[in-house]
Amino acid sequence: MSKDFLLEIGLEEMPAKYITASVKQLQERIEKWLAENDLEYKTTEVYSSPRRLSVIVKDLAEKQADRVEESKGPAKKIAKDADGNWSKAAQGFARGQGVDPETLEFREINGVEYIYLEKEVKGAATMDLLPEMRQIITSMTFPVSMHWADYDLKYIRPIKWLIALFGDQVIPFEITNVATGNETRGHRFLGGSVTITNPADYEETLLSQFVVADASKRKAAIVSQIEEIEAVENWKIPVDAGLLEEVNNLVEYPTVLHATFDEAYLELPEEVLITTMKEHQRYFPVVDEAGKLRPYFITVRNGNHEHLETVAKGNEKVLRARLSDADFFYQEDLKITIDEAVAKLNNIVFHEKLGTLTEKMIRVKKVALIIAEQLNMTDAQKGKIARAVDIYKFDLVTNLVGEFPELQGIMGEKYALLQGEDAEVATAIREHYMPTSADGELPQSDIGALLAVADKLETLTGFFCVNIVPTGSADPFSLRRSALGIMRIIQAKNWDIRLLSVLADTVEIERAEGLNTIPSEEVFEQVELFLQNRLRAILSDQQIRHDIIDAVVKAGSNVVPELIERAELLNKNRDAEWFRPTMEALARVVNISKKHQGNVTIDPGLFENESEQQLFDAVQKLKKEYPTLIIVDRLRAFAALRTAIDAYFENTLVMSDDEAVRNNRLALLFELASFIKEFAQIEEINVK
Repeated sequence: MSKDFLLEIGLEEMPAKYITASVKQLQERIEKWLAENDLEYKTTEVYSSPRRLSVIVKDLAEKQADRVEESKGPAKKIAKDADGNWSKAAQGFARGQGVDPETLEFREINGVEYIYLEKEVKGAATMDLLPEMRQIITSMTFPVSMHWADYDLKYIRPIKWLIALFGDQVIPFEITNVATGNETRGHRFLGGSVTITNPADYEETLLSQFVVADASKRKAAIVSQIEEIEAVENWKIPVDAGLLEEVNNLVEYPTVLHATFDEAYLELPEEVLITTMKEHQRYFPVVDEAGKLRPYFITVRNGNHEHLETVAKGNEKVLRARLSDADFFYQEDLKITIDEAVAKLNNIVFHEKLGTLTEKMIRVKKVALIIAEQLNMTDAQKGKIARAVDIYKFDLVTNLVGEFPELQGIMGEKYALLQGEDAEVATAIREHYMPTSADGELPQSDIGALLAVADKLETLTGFFCVNIVPTGSADPFSLRRSALGIMRIIQAKNWDIRLLSVLADTVEIERAEGLNTIPSEEVFEQVELFLQNRLRAILSDQQIRHDIIDAVVKAGSNVVPELIERAELLNKNRDAEWFRPTMEALARVVNISKKHQGNVTIDPGLFENESEQQLFDAVQKLKKEYPTLIIVDRLRAFAALRTAIDAYFENTLVMSDDEAVRNNRLALLFELASFIKEFAQIEEINVK
């Protein structure tokens, strides 16, 4: 027999951006608990709204299945004494199993007889197990939590009611003086309290109280209503997925409506209008067929269709005030020159241990020009880079960015163009913030990409220099994102940057500014490891095997695109017939070469067999060709060496008693190993 089980956590309104992840966490914890307790069920369904997190377990078994437990006890020679009586060991085993020793039997396992017991265990009743839901609820974690009243529990928002219903029976437990029951609450204004008599009626009962409990149905209703407005008004309404998700989690009973704003505000940059609508008011903008903004917006009401005209006027009033402020700020910003704005940056502290924004920009300029030199950029490009670095933070002191931080960089580009700056310089001002998330858009222009890398590398190194580093999940300055951004940009641009060289120069730039509170060598090692770990994340996302990632990353994270190409190539060929024997042969060379000491010149006159000469000739050929070979040809060259390596080890005793011969052989292997180790730490690759 089975019944449905409903768990609902009723709360004060939760932050919209955390609801989806929270209800998924609740579902996963319940499913894990069901598996651990061997409780059969059909499926789980999740429901959520601003005021509730709910899971229904469909067709949950009323009890655990009965099972037979098998236990192996002491061997027969230990279990019985010379007179055939049960020993203390056997009696202890019986007591531990809760059985009479006389019921014990023996079973032969691998030629030895042991006490063997099969015991039938009755499954526990689900009703007796479900109170453990209390621990599932209280153990949940959230990005933001709070205490309330005198309770010790820290939770996303105060718990107001609880439902734990198995069939028509309430599972009793209590959290912060809130006892479980079967009563839920409908829409805060349109609905009321209502009793759930059976979990199967949950969704329909809440709908009667103006709550669409299924978030996917709520979202579909919003999209459908937006599409209806599009058709009626002949508009285009771009639906941003992130905004739709947030709006969906702000309402329990969605009603979509449209309103308008003064057409004069269309003179403002579109980014200002869109940011004001989306980020501050959660409105969807309206565009024409060409994608140009129109003086309308879409909003979603948490309620029914009554008095929509009044609701629209209220939203228009709020947006009008916002746009009026934006227009004022924009007009005031147009009165400020870039040089005036840049001068103000000297009064803004980037970080108390890292100086002002002006001081940071000076350091970034030095890093940027080092990278430009490595990339062999022209003098004209270097000039644009220098100008971009001199001004790239100027919009941070503008009124509009002060009011709408989301517009940093965006307004910098626009203001720069309005004041006659070069288009590439203006674009770099916007692009240097990219990527703004782990998988965010990357800068497209070379100047913007270089500025982004220089800015992020200087930021990363600077914080490490003053011993401010990410710990666990705490990364207040987004240094992990900066490091990942550096790697992604270099990969996308396929830049042959000697990253470790640039890093070393950056550390010295920080030291010259007096920022180092820990030794430069330690900073270099820490930042290198930090960058390596971000490279590992990129390779792992590409489903590259972890041992191959280790082999490539440990070879050094100097030229990022080349390292990624090596990892991809090794991973692609890992199942090829030649791969395993080649890796084994190369690893053998590397391992034995570690015994090489001193600076020994290889002397072919000391060779004692043809295999030594053949390997020597092959290594000299590799040495000559290696610098001009592309990555795939380098791997092919190593594969071609396998026959010579195998023959060498078959016919040659490397560790000869003759010291000169021994050192000569180790020197040959050491020279070959230097090429292998530059390609990858082959010994890290698992070929078993």
